[in-house]
Parts: sequence; C-alpha cells; structure tokens
Amino acid sequence: MTAKFLIRVALPALVMLSGLNVAHAAEPADHQTVEEMPKAPYLLAGAPTFEMTLVNFREKYNAANPKQQINEFRAISDSTPNEMLTRAASKINENLYASTALEKGTGKIKTLQITYLPIQGPEQKAARTLAISYMANLMRQFDASLSVDQSVAKIISLIEKGKGQQFYQQQLGAIRYVISDNGEKGLTFAVEPVKLALS
Repeated sequence: MTAKFLIRVALPALVMLSGLNVAHAAEPADHQTVEEMPKAPYLLAGAPTFEMTLVNFREKYNAANPKQQINEFRAISDSTPNEMLTRAASKINENLYASTALEKGTGKIKTLQITYLPIQGPEQKAARTLAISYMANLMRQFDASLSVDQSVAKIISLIEKGKGQQFYQQQLGAIRYVISDNGEKGLTFAVEPVKLALS
C-alpha cells in the first residue's frame, strides 16, 4: 500500500467531513441534523476525544472481529497541515478503508471512519454488504449491547436516513454517528465523541 494510494483514497473522505455547508429539512425527533455546518464537529476547537489511542482501538476491534480485521493505520500527509490533528488511514480492500483523525500530542481519537467507494457490476452487492458489516463492527465497539443483527439494522437505517446528504448525524448519549453520502464518490460512516453539557 503506497502513500499515494492512501492520500488518493482517504483524504477526500476526511476533507468531505471537514468542511461541509449543508442545509437539511426538518427531521423526526429521534435524531439531530445540523442546519449549517461550517466544519465537521471533530475539527472544532475543544472538540472531545475518545479516551483511547488508535493502538488500543485496533487491539480491541481486531480481538472482537477476527474475520474482519483493520490493518495498521498510516499517517496521511495533508496538503494543508493541521496543527491540532494527525490524519491516518488503513486500507481494508480496493473499495473499503478505515480512517481517523487524532489529537496531536496525545494521540487520542477524535473520529473513526469507515468509507466505502461504490463499485458496479456483479461484485457490487457483496462489496456493499461487507462495507455495512465493517460499519456495524465499528458501531458495536461503542455500544456493546447491540447484537450483530441489531447493529447491521441500525447502520442500514442510518444510511437510508442520510441518503444523498453530505452530513447526517444521530446522537446517542456521548456518541455521535455520522453518515456522509457522496454518491459514487463514497459513503462514510463515522463515530465521534460528544461533549455533554452539565444541566
């Protein structure tokens, strides 16, 4: 896997989620959408991090998913370097990869993302099913109460609700699930921490 490949594949998804200006219609109260989002939430100053490093995440993820592993992440050189974040990606296959943004200095995770680059032809259904499976695996890392079937159903529901939207989010406690659907350019599912306000 070359650095050029990682930049070509992972950087667009991270950029897609980093500078979005999207208007959304009113949605049901079971989730939240953002009327106008100048930047992805994890890029904002003071955005929270998960209390784990990428190494901790991969160990836990790979132990729970021995047949659908995530390989080592590699840093992505940014065309516009960010003083607060380090970006990294891991190729799963030709049309599926994991990516992340880490807080510089601590290495703590600000976002974890699985991106599927749609393909056409006879392999399309199997490729999409595998992508949804990886997304569901990621969701279960943050909600262990979900069964495999429940997490797959939740991912499919999120994808449907976020269809055609560059930024769709659903918050569950201290976790935010994000869908970024850019059609043929890719579908990204992200998990991010949310800073809870004290009442």
